[in-house]
This record gives sequence, C-alpha cells and structure tokens, in this order.
Amino acid sequence: MDKKALRSELKARRGAFAAAQPAFLPAAAPFALPAQFAAWLETARCIAGYIPIQNEADPLPLLACAAAQGHATALPHITTRTAPMRFLYWKPGTALATGPMGLSQPAEGTAETAPDIIITPLVGFDRRLHRIGYGAGFYDRAFAEFPHAKRIGLAWSVQEVDAVPNDPWDMQLDAVWTEREWIYNGDGKA
Repeated sequence: MDKKALRSELKARRGAFAAAQPAFLPAAAPFALPAQFAAWLETARCIAGYIPIQNEADPLPLLACAAAQGHATALPHITTRTAPMRFLYWKPGTALATGPMGLSQPAEGTAETAPDIIITPLVGFDRRLHRIGYGAGFYDRAFAEFPHAKRIGLAWSVQEVDAVPNDPWDMQLDAVWTEREWIYNGDGKA
C-alpha cells in the first residue's frame, strides 16, 4: 500500500478508535511513566510536544507533568510548508497563536530551543519504530536537525501496521508509547 492510501486508512482507524476512548493520559499527574521514558526525562532539560489535532493522542498532560518537575517545555512552530519547523518555548496554559494548517503554536517571537525529547504525533507506526506522518516531512527534518534528541511517538494502538513504507530520509523513532504499551528496542533502533 502506498503512503497516501495508508495515511487515509490509518486516519479513519484512529478517528473511530479515539472517539470511543478515554484520554490517553489522565488530565493531571501522577500517572505511570514507562521506565525508559522516566530515565530520559531525568536528564532532559527541554521536552517538546504538540497540540493534538485530528484525534491524535494528547501529550499535554505529559508536558504539564514535565513542567511541574522543572523541565522546560516547547511546541513546534511552523511558518510555511517548506520552512523548517522550529521548537519554541511554551508553558502549559500559555495562550497560543493560530498557525498554518490550523495548528496551534507559540506566537512568533517566542524564544527558540533545542529539545532533548521530542514527543511526536504520527499517523501510523510499526515495530521497527518507523513512523508515517502527514507527509510534509517537518518531523523528519527536525529529527535530523536535533539528532541527539530522543524521538518518541505517541499513538493509539490501532495506528500500528506490520510495516511502514519508508524512504531514505525517514527517521526512526526511539520509542512508541500507546495506551497499551511502551515499544522500545534496547538502543531505540530496530
């Protein structure tokens, strides 16, 4: 199946599943963190997440938990489809601006950061820790720009497929966290 058809199928699957599910994480801590994630969080200075759209798993409780522990938090900021995505500081509860493609993001002029952990949305994933996003390549380019940042996909279990078709520029994740399990292959690479 090509990526376009796979995206359509997975978006439909995600939408139906998410509509019938409680929140991915409770609105407030404490909640159980996977042991490997907790270890990465201990040494992280800044954790980047995203504002969910289209039934994506919601990382905002996780960002609030990180902020309460004294970590800086950030969100992606997009200006155009071809410009690199940047990560701008953001504290949970701070007002957001409307960006391209209907995204909510920190206002232009907010300080930029280099995250240590990037919580990424996705359309689909496989056990090899490959992901399929929306097709614009924002996250793959950001992963290449921040190669030392841990890359964690947040997804519903129904977004898993046997194999994500991948191109040479597609970057693997270090882990995927679903409502059912933490998928991690030792060094994070399959």
